[in-house]
Amino acid sequence: MLKVYAIDGITPVVDPTAYVHPTAVLIGDVIVGPGCYVGPLASLRGDFGRIVMGKGSNVQDSCVIHGIAQQDTIIEEDGHIGHGAVLHGCHIGRNAMVGMNAVVMDGASVGADSIVGAMAFVKMGMQIPPRSMVLGAPARVVRELSDKDIAGKSFGTRQYQRLTERSLQTMREVAPFTGVEADRPRLTPEITDPR
Repeated sequence: MLKVYAIDGITPVVDPTAYVHPTAVLIGDVIVGPGCYVGPLASLRGDFGRIVMGKGSNVQDSCVIHGIAQQDTIIEEDGHIGHGAVLHGCHIGRNAMVGMNAVVMDGASVGADSIVGAMAFVKMGMQIPPRSMVLGAPARVVRELSDKDIAGKSFGTRQYQRLTERSLQTMREVAPFTGVEADRPRLTPEITDPR
């Protein structure tokens, strides 16, 4: 059973082709679009401003997404939000990535095809141009991304889109085994990689 809560008469929306892990929490004005993935223990709190996940975007384990009153937090199509990241009242452009434990603050905008590195701190109102590599605390643009960089990021996002399909098709709650099976299967690229 999903942990989904209405507030002030506003109920979250989850597209039937999206996967939201049962331990994630969605509150209020949250819109999870087609093919999206929301990982374990993520918290999307639409109790001040709207949160929108565009088609094929992902929000990984332990992410926190929130915002200030009347300010939308938007992750555009193919946006990729790494483990433990915090987004607050910001805009993440199409095919952009926010790395693990990074923070993107109110009014900041991450341009399309950009990467915000792990543990970066993007301050309020920062405007990051498309195709930028952003590192540090406070964050700064260090270079323009190459086509190869963007292709690598896009591959990772497609893996999460495949994970959405795998989760919808095969994930279920089970009791653990008490020992390792002799012929224990392994995850292979044929299973995990985009088709």
